Amino acid sequence: MTFYVGIDIAKFKHDCFIADDQGCVIRDSFSFQNDKAGFISLLSILKDLKLQGKIKIGFESTGHYHFNLKLFLETNGFDYVEFNPLLVHKFVRTQTLRRTKTDKKDSFMIAKYLMTVDYKPYTNTFYHISNLKSLCRLRETLITDRTRFLNQITSYLDQIFPEFKPLLNNNLNKSALYILNHFMIPKKISRMTLEDYNKMKNKLKNPISYQKFSQIKDVSLKTVGHSSDALEYALKTSLNTYLFLAKQIETVEEKIVKIYQSLDYHIHTIRGVGILTAAGIASEIGNFNRFSTPSQIQAFAGLDPSKDDSGITINKIGKMVKHGSSYLRKYLMNSAETFYVYNPIISNFYWKKRNEGKHHRVALSHVARKLVNTIFSLENHHMDFNPNFVK
Repeated sequence: MTFYVGIDIAKFKHDCFIADDQGCVIRDSFSFQNDKAGFISLLSILKDLKLQGKIKIGFESTGHYHFNLKLFLETNGFDYVEFNPLLVHKFVRTQTLRRTKTDKKDSFMIAKYLMTVDYKPYTNTFYHISNLKSLCRLRETLITDRTRFLNQITSYLDQIFPEFKPLLNNNLNKSALYILNHFMIPKKISRMTLEDYNKMKNKLKNPISYQKFSQIKDVSLKTVGHSSDALEYALKTSLNTYLFLAKQIETVEEKIVKIYQSLDYHIHTIRGVGILTAAGIASEIGNFNRFSTPSQIQAFAGLDPSKDDSGITINKIGKMVKHGSSYLRKYLMNSAETFYVYNPIISNFYWKKRNEGKHHRVALSHVARKLVNTIFSLENHHMDFNPNFVK
């Protein structure tokens, strides 16, 4: 006998409904708290059911509120599946015309939906994949914040020392940040010495040349910029925050690489896909067993083109639907940029799309779908990338 356990996730409590494969109600909707006592009460029920048959557990993917429950189930030897809330919502609409929504009714509908789908439980790597996902998303947030403070630094420099960035090809590289951090304003920069340059040279791996260093010093003497205590303080604060964020990103990236390398993924072997991007893709997709075809991953990433055919009316394929994980879509689209550059067959495919009159981003979305096909094949066959197999 198979038991179907539908759980509706909430912040402080979860609602559960249990039925068997004949549709008989084993436990009508009941609630348990989102704490240790509540989890133990659920575990007691599940252990009793396990003695009588198989157990299939399903719940909606609802933010972070189900994280502890998932870890608890995995630790105690129970598998589970997560559902896209949109799919469950559409299923509910096919079952009734009423617009009544309660947690107890939701748990019943989740159990009912669980009976209709192919049960593909998550692997026991949830803890590591979840950590990887958290770190990858944290990295994206830190990079966004770092960019914001870099823009602020540029804004203050345009007022204090507008000639500074153009001298460095508008690139605030490590040498530029070193000079700003140690000297900051034109008055102090104009007093830089050879000894200061040698200190910078010993500190940095690839510093600017002494000629460029001297040029910055000379221009600082005749800058049209204007400094003030307020601007200097603002620049110093933004610079310190930027450098702090840069350090945090380095630390997070080290942790990401360490976790990713402990897992059995092959995405990083693809030409044009770096290990940090591979880790991001792996963390968003998670368990490949829950996808039967590459097109399901494409839909999960929101890479599907919209299409509207009705009766005798056939509309053209429209824009990308952009449902699903925006993080995964970003990783795939960014990787597509280098995927077609480093792989001749994919490059020919890209230019074929461009010659058909498609915009760069549209052609890139086609490349991203090719990339998904490649990733799906590698992970399902547990093999490294081979450019000879690219189609």
